[in-house]
Amino acid sequence: MSFQNETWSPSPEGGRKAQKACKLLNLRQGSTERVHRLLSDTCPRFTLGLLDAGKAHLQRQVKPEAWLSSGPSPGPGHLLLVCYLSGFYPKPVWVMWMRGEQGQLGTQRGDILPNADGTWYLRATLDVAAGEVAGLACRVKHSSLGGQDLVLHWGAPHSALGWILLAVIVALALLTALGFWFGKRCRIIRRWIDALKVKRHLMVVIPEIWPKGITEERIKNEESKCCSSGLK
Repeated sequence: MSFQNETWSPSPEGGRKAQKACKLLNLRQGSTERVHRLLSDTCPRFTLGLLDAGKAHLQRQVKPEAWLSSGPSPGPGHLLLVCYLSGFYPKPVWVMWMRGEQGQLGTQRGDILPNADGTWYLRATLDVAAGEVAGLACRVKHSSLGGQDLVLHWGAPHSALGWILLAVIVALALLTALGFWFGKRCRIIRRWIDALKVKRHLMVVIPEIWPKGITEERIKNEESKCCSSGLK
């Protein structure tokens, strides 16, 4: 049977059963209208929505995250260099260990494996003599990179960002140490100030906190420094 223009029609090979079924279906006007609405409107819109969603999913581009590491030593005097790629989409990707513009034929590429989020994961290895690692790099080509290859050099120096972060950490450590030292000194000054109040009993009661050569004028100068710094 076929349905066209809100009417069921039997096919020639359907025989009498198809003719009878079509006759009964055509008598149910409400049903034929619903079928017509489903076939002409609901189903096409639903199908187009699926196609649009699938197209957007298939055309998405996710750049790979890449990093280098060394694997288990393949033998004395040899290193196993490993180039990791993860989180890229779509699946097709090209990766090769290079020396300059020369691809290293010993590059071994593993299987492209799926991540839980639908992206892909891959690693490429190279067995190389320990004395020949200089100048090696892992080159990656992927559609998400916009025609610009991703190149990771083996043994490359830390990035400028890494040096900046290191400098900030060192500066913070120095400031913390300086603040601790200055705070400790101010606490000593406070003890000297308290000692002035009992100066006539100082040598008997707490002689250990009165260093030699400390005058009242020096104590007042040190106190003003602590107050100006906000450490009280």
